[in-house]
Formats: sequence, structure tokens, C-alpha cells
Amino acid sequence: MTEFTLKRRQDKGGTQPLENWGMDSEYGLLRDVLIGPVDNFRWRSGNASARRAERLGRKFDHKVAAAQHAEMLDAYRHSGVNTHIIPADSALPYQIYGRDSSVMTPWGPIITQMYSPWRRGEWAPVVKKYAALDIPIYDVITAGSLEGGDFMVLEPGVILCGYSGERTSPQGFAQMKSWVEKEGWEVKGYPFDPFFLHIDVLVAMLAEKLAAICVDAVEPELVQWFKSRKISIIDIPFPQVLELGVNVVALGNDRVMLPKANRGLAEKCRAHGLEVIDPDISMITPGGGGVHCMCQPLRRDSVIRK
Repeated sequence: MTEFTLKRRQDKGGTQPLENWGMDSEYGLLRDVLIGPVDNFRWRSGNASARRAERLGRKFDHKVAAAQHAEMLDAYRHSGVNTHIIPADSALPYQIYGRDSSVMTPWGPIITQMYSPWRRGEWAPVVKKYAALDIPIYDVITAGSLEGGDFMVLEPGVILCGYSGERTSPQGFAQMKSWVEKEGWEVKGYPFDPFFLHIDVLVAMLAEKLAAICVDAVEPELVQWFKSRKISIIDIPFPQVLELGVNVVALGNDRVMLPKANRGLAEKCRAHGLEVIDPDISMITPGGGGVHCMCQPLRRDSVIRK
């Protein structure tokens, strides 16, 4: 048993990485993943995607959403990934987007602070889940807001974190940045317009040194930063961003999970030698999140070269 704690972070840095949990990249072989529950999910009009769905006359069907959620879980299991479900709470309709209430680091999960009023209680079930899994928490964000969809353990030694001033605020970003930099890692901040919800609708790591980015929707400076790190870019058209087409999960071993509707990116991934796993989540994405939004990796194999 590991001693469960809400703060294992060492104030001056030097926190030891967890032995059995954690990750040092977005693309290392995925072993365990935390998934948000579908039980109480319904679309809310608090983001651009959900408002667009309403404007287009789309109707929510919970039975369809639940079946698609189950299909996604099966896809993970068939890919050799252990799935762990956050306990459902009837007061929390957006728990399904399990990416946001915590973020995993090499040193343990950070419990975040949610921006939207109907999501602020999500910290409690996720803390209970970490306690049940015997995963000690690195620390808890107390300054402003920070949501997991803006946070990426991009590759060993580098965190990419977007902040729009809403779902992730400059204050929440700065607090997290100060912690991570004391551990000797780089934190790249990227300010963007809150229309885009989180940075993971614009950027995704598909494999080592390979990213999907909507080049037309990000600043040239971010594109150049990726190129300076010798990361190749698959450009995604803007209309696919509106359908959460960039919101994908690298499974490791040159495999990627993406929405069935995103045929364009699937073709480009296959052209780069990647295997594509594509569950249908078309009843879930109009709520504002795709496969990346619904998961928080708990354990990936290290990709640091020994």
C-alpha cells in the first residue's frame, strides 16, 4: 500500500516519480486509463460545440450515448488497456469528460479546479477514485482554474498547457508551471481564444515526434515551436475541429484512437503507418468533448531512453 495523500509534491522540487503509475509522454504505451461515467451525461449549452448542436437541431439520446460509451470501453480493452471508471454522481452531468478534473504527471495526479459551475464538484469523485486505486496525489490547484483538456505531457521533459482565461486561467496555469519547473521540466504556455474550449481540440500527439494540429486555428508561433522540437505535423482542416476531429488518444505502439466520423485524419494516420481504432461517439461529441476529453491516462510506459 502506498500512503494516500493530497500532496506528495516536494516544495523545492525533487519529487520522486511514482513507481507503478504516471506517464512521461502523450504517446507511451497506454496501460491504464481513467474514464468518466456516462450515467448522468447530457448536453449543456455552456460551450460552443453544444450550442452549435442545438442550432443545427440535433437531439440528444442517452441510450445511444451509453451504447457508444460502452463501445469505446470495449475498444480500450481490446487494445490491452485497463479501464477505471470515475464514480458517477447524479449532480454532475459532465463527469463523462474525465480528462478535466485531474491531470497525470510522472509524480502523480494533480487535482484541478473546474471553471463551469456545474462541473466544480467533479474533484470529489475523482479524489475518491484515486484513493481507491492507491494513487497518491501530487497536489491540488488552488489558484484560479485549470482543466485537464488544456494540459499535455507532450514528451519527456515538456508540458504543453493552453490557457484561455476561462477553463484554464493565467493564475491556475502559473501555479502548475511553478511546480513543474521546480521538478526540472519545461512548461510551454499557449494563450488562445475560449471559443475552442480546450487546447486538445486544436493539438494532439499521435506518436513520437508526430502531432495533429489545426494550423489555421493556432498562432504561427506554436507551429514553429513544434517544428523546433522536430515534431512532424499533420494539418487538420478547421471544419474537423468543429466536430472534435483533433481530439484523439495515442495508445502507443503506433496505434491511435479517434472518432469514427473523422475519416480524414484516419486516412492520414494510416498513411503514416499508424493503426486506427475508431469507435462511434457521435452522440457524445456534440456535448463538447471527444475520446481525448473522456480519458485521463493513469499509466503509460516510459519513453525516456535508458
